[in-house]
Parts: sequence; C-alpha cells; structure tokens
Amino acid sequence: MDEETNLDLIDTQLKAYNNKDIDLFLKCWDTNAKIFLHPDILLAEGIEQIKERHLVRFQEPDLFANLISRTSFNGKIVDQEVVTRNFPEGKGTIDVLAIYEIKDVRIMNAWFLIGEPKF
Repeated sequence: MDEETNLDLIDTQLKAYNNKDIDLFLKCWDTNAKIFLHPDILLAEGIEQIKERHLVRFQEPDLFANLISRTSFNGKIVDQEVVTRNFPEGKGTIDVLAIYEIKDVRIMNAWFLIGEPKF
C-alpha cells in the first residue's frame, strides 16, 4: 500500500465527513475499526458503533472540519484540524489532532486528541 493511496483515503473520509455523507464515510473504515480518545479511551468499536456515533454528529447543522495540515509519519496519517461543532452551549470550534492507521485501504484505528471548545 502506498502513501498516496493512504492520503487519498483520508482525504475522501474528510470530504465525506464535511458533506455528512454517511455511506461514503463508512466505506473508508474497516468493519472492525476502533476510534480512541488518545491514547487509549475507546470511543467506538466496529462499523456499527462508528456509524451510530457519526449519524448523531452529522445532525449538527454547522459541523465542518477545516484541515490545517496533513502528514504521513511512520505508516500513519496525521491531520491537524479545527472543527466547528454545535455544542449544548452553542456554536464553537475545537482543535483536533487525528492519527489514522490504515490497513488494506481502510482506516483500522484512529486516535483523536481534542482541545477545549472555543465560543
């Protein structure tokens, strides 16, 4: 698997997230994928939990991830993003660092470091 293919996969996943296209978004993930709050708090395991988590998130009218930077490092893709969300307190942004591990052209694991919301 080459770096360009991996970068294309993460780009497709981000576009699907921003377009709230759950079908295309889920095609980017392995059926056994896991999502963690870095380093080891499991947020979702398996494609059904990932789907449930994102169907709720995709209901937010202002949801949008603005890519700041992307790099490939040691077999992983690392994105720095500023994400606009609709929090209970109102519309705000959060800084996010996402680390994606890819296997067989699907995201196998993802770790997220998330900042404090800014309003």
